[in-house]
Amino acid sequence: MKGKQLVYLILLILAADQALKFYIKLHYYAGEEHVIIADWFKLHFVENEGMAWGWKFGGDTGKIILTLFRLVAVIWGSFLLRDFVRKKYHKGFLICAALIYAGALGNLIDSLFYGIIFEQSNPLSQNIARFFPPGGGYASLLHGKVVDMLYFPIITHAHFPSWVPIWGGEEFEFFRPVFNLADASISTGVIVLLLFQNKLMARPEEKRVHTIETKTVVSDQNQIS
Repeated sequence: MKGKQLVYLILLILAADQALKFYIKLHYYAGEEHVIIADWFKLHFVENEGMAWGWKFGGDTGKIILTLFRLVAVIWGSFLLRDFVRKKYHKGFLICAALIYAGALGNLIDSLFYGIIFEQSNPLSQNIARFFPPGGGYASLLHGKVVDMLYFPIITHAHFPSWVPIWGGEEFEFFRPVFNLADASISTGVIVLLLFQNKLMARPEEKRVHTIETKTVVSDQNQIS
């Protein structure tokens, strides 16, 4: 698979991810929710201060560390992906690697710049954030929040059986996390690699030199014509 094809795939995912995030940021207030399909597919605007799926990591200091880690990972991933292409890894492996890379880059953009270019959206005042507000953004460089919006509550108002330890009898919902296209891209790449790792992660076969044994007796009398 050619490097240009992977670049186009990465740019396509990145453009879709950022376009949806910009739309949500400029049209929804924090916490706003709209049903898209029959209550099991909703757009629900939340901002993630930490890791994927809403996990947090160590306050402001942790936020900076996480953003810098993402930046280093994306830079390192750029060279790694180019090396995979040069060594002609399996096409499926390259696509999965591109999905993971594109997702990481998409969330990195949020962390790096969204605090500078967007106004804060407050769920109490229900204000919609402005792009490049006159008073400046809601945070400094490296402190931006990742925008999440995809919500699939397929099963709601269900309860764990009473015999389940710890959560027995409690209400549960599937699928609870709110995520974005970048998260989906990363998850898809990782899951496919795990499911088909034996096939996709096999190293490219090196050219082998085959020798053929014969019963020909070599002597001084043999002549080469």
